[in-house]
This record gives sequence, structure tokens and C-alpha cells, in this order.
Amino acid sequence: MIYLVAITILWAFSFSLIGVYLAGQVDVYFSVLTRVALAAVVFLPFIRRVPLLLATKLMLLGAVQLGCMYVFYYQSFLLLTVPEVLIFTILTPIYVTLIFDLMNRRFNWRYLFTAFIAVLGAAIIRYSSIGDDIFNGFMVVQGANVCFAIGQVGYKVLLQREKHKFPQRTIFGYFYLGALAITLVTWLLFGNSAKLPTTTLQWQILVYLGLIASGLGYFFWNKGATKVDAGTLAIMNNALVPAGLMVNLMIWNRDANLLRLTLGGAVLLFSLLLHEYWGKHQVLKIQIR
Repeated sequence: MIYLVAITILWAFSFSLIGVYLAGQVDVYFSVLTRVALAAVVFLPFIRRVPLLLATKLMLLGAVQLGCMYVFYYQSFLLLTVPEVLIFTILTPIYVTLIFDLMNRRFNWRYLFTAFIAVLGAAIIRYSSIGDDIFNGFMVVQGANVCFAIGQVGYKVLLQREKHKFPQRTIFGYFYLGALAITLVTWLLFGNSAKLPTTTLQWQILVYLGLIASGLGYFFWNKGATKVDAGTLAIMNNALVPAGLMVNLMIWNRDANLLRLTLGGAVLLFSLLLHEYWGKHQVLKIQIR
């Protein structure tokens, strides 16, 4: 749980950094490629030879969760404001719970119920009038949400079922290699070399997002996902909404309804406490190195 909380705080800054300093100014595909390439650099020194099937699965998960997700995610900032991107991420917990149940060939109504409560909490926080590009923006964000959910749940289930037990730091480099393959292809096909970073601040933000937010962030988030059940994981996905909004409000002085933020945060906390009360984490918790 501590991993998920720490990375939620870390990622809270990413929404505003991208929306304020990169979106519309730096080519989307270059931003994604740079971020993934820097993240790969962090873990490639630790990489260890593993069975080909395991390496392939890790690369596929990385290609989806990081590569494809980032392509959707960065595009969404061209269509939506930072608060609008945040509000449309509230469906991620639903995808997490449903994909987890699908992979385990079962349906757990308690997971779905607590996830819907979490969605309600996030909706209370960010329900407001929104821009004209709502449908296109909504669909792009949902693409990112689904990719993010598939990747983290797939990683959790893969390590649960994997017979070969490797320290996670020695295999996560394959995850980034898969993402790098996707982002490199999209840059070569769709990138605009005329819109590269032009300021030192933009480069600094890309380095931070690549080495810290992605390089360390995704490793510890996915490692945290292996140590909690799917219900808690789903709820923690929505903790990014109030965290991102608080950062946006305090640093960039964007308008936010403090009453809704408080009420929505209370509902999110209630969903987590309810889930813990039901004790499902004691049944499904996975302890992996």
C-alpha cells in the first residue's frame, strides 16, 4: 500500500506539468518517446536473462501499459484541460476490477461495488461544465485508462502465476523495452521534428517525467500492485484525481471547488475503508519480492 500512496503523490504533479508546459508546445510522440527511453535507462543496468516467454509477456505488458497508454494520454491534453483529463480518469477502477475478474474467470461484485463508490467520489470532485471536445477527449482518455488497467493487472497476475521467481528490479527492464518499441514506431510514423523542446524548462520536465515519474514511478506502482488485492488497487487508481487537483490548485492556481474536493475525498476514503472492512485483501494479497 505504501508504494501506491507514494507514487500517487509523485504522479500528482505530472498532470499539470504536461498540461501547462508540454501540451501543444512539444510534439506528443517525441515527449512519449523521450519519457519511455529515459525510464528504460534506469532499469536496463539491472536486467537479467529470463525465459523467453516471460520476457515477451513483460514486453507486451509494457507496450500496452506504458507505450500505448502514453500515446492516448498525451493526445488527450490537446483536446482537454488538465481538470477534464482528471475527471475522465475516474473510470479506471472499473476497468481494473473487471479485467482482474476476467483474467481469473470470476466476477466479484464487492470489487465492482467499491470501485463504483470510488468513481462517485471522484465524480463529486470534478463534476462541472466541460468543453466542446468532450466526446473525442473522453474516448481518448478511456483508451489510456484501459491500457493502464490492462498493464497493471496483467503484471500482477503474471507474477502471481509465474513459476520463476526473479527480483522485480531484474525483470522490469523488459517492461520498458516493450514500451520503447511502441513509442519509437509511433515517433517514426507520426512525429513532428519541428516541435521539439525549445526551452531548458521543457527539457528538465521531460527528464523528470522520464527518470522519476516513469522510471521509478511505474516500477514501484506495479510492485505495489502485486502486494494488494484488485479492489484496493482499483481505488488507489482514483486517488490520483484529488491529488492531481490539489497540486493544480496550490501551484498553478486553477479554479477548484474545495467543498467538492473535501466531500469527494471523504467518499474515496470510505470506499477504501469499506473494502478493507470486508477483508478481501487477506484472501487475494500476493507477496512477491
